[in-house]
Amino acid sequence: MGQSLVKNYIHIVFSTKEREPFILESIEVELHVYLGGVCKKLGCQPVKIGGFNDHVHVLCLLSKNVTLVKLVEELKSHSSKWIKTKGA
Repeated sequence: MGQSLVKNYIHIVFSTKEREPFILESIEVELHVYLGGVCKKLGCQPVKIGGFNDHVHVLCLLSKNVTLVKLVEELKSHSSKWIKTKGA
């Protein structure tokens, strides 16, 4: 049997605590770039990252070397720590 190839595109949506509008326009683009960096660090190629002032969308290609749980855990923990450094 030949080789099997799989590409898993993952669309993750997560919101701020109690849907509070913590993501200010002044840091929105920087946050999206930061989240893309977290994805790349884990080997998950980001396709599109966006959102609004109370939630974030991440579309990426899931690496074969990382679990979905690990990806979401890393994205949420790093973005939470990062946004706190911005005074939000």
